[in-house]
Amino acid sequence: MGGKSRGLRVALAAAPAALATLATTASPAAAAPSVRAGQGTGTLRALAAAAGHRWIGAAVDTTALAHERGYASVLARQFSSVTAENVMKWETVESRRGAEDYGQADRLVAFARRNHMMVRGHNLVWHSQLPAWLAQGADDGTLTHAQLSSILHRHVVDEVSHFRGRVYAWDVVNEPLNEDGTLRETVWYDALGRSYIAKALEWAHAADPRAKLYLNDYGIEAAGPKSDGMYALAKSLLALHVPLDGIGFESHLDIRYPFPAGMARNLRRFAALGLDVAVTEADVRIALPGTAAERARQADDYGRLVEACLSVRRCVSFTVWGFTDRHSWIPGFFPGEGAADLYDRSLQPKPAYRAVHDALAAAGSSRS
Repeated sequence: MGGKSRGLRVALAAAPAALATLATTASPAAAAPSVRAGQGTGTLRALAAAAGHRWIGAAVDTTALAHERGYASVLARQFSSVTAENVMKWETVESRRGAEDYGQADRLVAFARRNHMMVRGHNLVWHSQLPAWLAQGADDGTLTHAQLSSILHRHVVDEVSHFRGRVYAWDVVNEPLNEDGTLRETVWYDALGRSYIAKALEWAHAADPRAKLYLNDYGIEAAGPKSDGMYALAKSLLALHVPLDGIGFESHLDIRYPFPAGMARNLRRFAALGLDVAVTEADVRIALPGTAAERARQADDYGRLVEACLSVRRCVSFTVWGFTDRHSWIPGFFPGEGAADLYDRSLQPKPAYRAVHDALAAAGSSRS
């Protein structure tokens, strides 16, 4: 997320209502999560590790990371994985054609390595947050379909190669589906047809054969047309022996709507294909300023998200899309809503944090 288009804002607002009408075993390639001195046995990262070698992650605002010591301290202490909220996206790494700049992303990766954290790469292929030179060239036709194919190939290979061995998983294709489960008609679909997804996965795999490669989307948490479309897409790619390792379930929730029905069961059907699954962008928004009852419902939704993941052996990670309300993307895209994260604006844990903590602790206790 972190800079979503108006179209996505509308779709996210509508998706939970649509879901409400539905009636609500391999391990990752990277090393198992570890807990170091100063990180504490009661932290989220320690509890996630004890709950079956899972990662607990957060999308990171790199400006806050650079300038707010408290933000960096909470991130390093509580989380075992980081996702770049924006600095690995194309508009950042190549704002000028041919002039790649991975500086901000490199600093995030260095922070992760110092604090024994894994890195999820987000993202390689998307229809949004493209550099202006690319978006304009595609729109006005000065970039031909053949040129766009070549540009996409170079971008995927260059970025994955740059982070080879330092990023354990990539959201290779982000949000490829319409709400009805059909492929979204994007600049990449228009230029390459439906094969752009398989090609991107193949290019990424060639650049780093050890990285786990994902498709990532929102509104697929419950079974329904969009989730069925993702399932059919994944199954077809696997039948063609395309290197696909996992599916990311963004999990942007809103307490105005029921919790996604049968989420654990839905995760299991993807895992049955031989894929890893992951909750990749979790947040739960409420109407501001929020009541105690609304915060309790928010906490319940967070707990149920964690429990759904923990109930599926191949659900390898749980990532929140930002961990503090101080730097949430929600208010900028959903006016009147927010307070969607585990920590408040003062970096104090909320009931949502306790719900995640307790769900992880319960899972760890059941294993001991």
